[in-house]
Amino acid sequence: MNSDFKICPMDSSSIKSILNISELSFPISWSFESLQSELDNKFAKYVVLKKGDSIVGYGGMWIIIDEAHITNVAIHPEARGHGGGDLIVEALFRICRKQKITAITLEVRSSNFLAINLYEKYGFEKVSIRPHYYEDNNEDAVIMWNRNL
Repeated sequence: MNSDFKICPMDSSSIKSILNISELSFPISWSFESLQSELDNKFAKYVVLKKGDSIVGYGGMWIIIDEAHITNVAIHPEARGHGGGDLIVEALFRICRKQKITAITLEVRSSNFLAINLYEKYGFEKVSIRPHYYEDNNEDAVIMWNRNL
C-alpha cells in the first residue's frame, strides 16, 4: 500500500473531484447537488482519499442512532488496486467506533465481486438480495451487514 495516501473529511472543495470519481465509477452517478447536500445532512459522514493534493477516492455513510449505512465507496480508476478501498473502509469503521455504532450495512451490485470481496474482508456478510435494485440494468443488490464493530 502506498504511504502517499491520506484520509481527510469531505468538504465543499471536494465535491467536483468526488463527482468525477462517481461518474467514472457508477453507471448512475449522484448529482453535484446530491453530493453537496450531504455536507448539510446531519446523519452523513464522508471522507476523501488523497494522494498528494489529488482526491483519488471517497466513501460515505449515514449514521442513524446506533447503525450506519454506507452510501458510497469509490476509487478513481487510475488509482485502483493500491489499497485505497481498504483505507476508506477502515476510516469509516473508525468513525463508527468513535460514535459507538453497533452495526453497519450496505448494498452492492451482485456483479461487483471486487467490492463484495473487500467488504467480506472487513467482516460484512451477505444477508439478502434486493431484486432489480439498480435502475440502469435491473441488477440485483446484495445486502451486507457487519454487526461486530
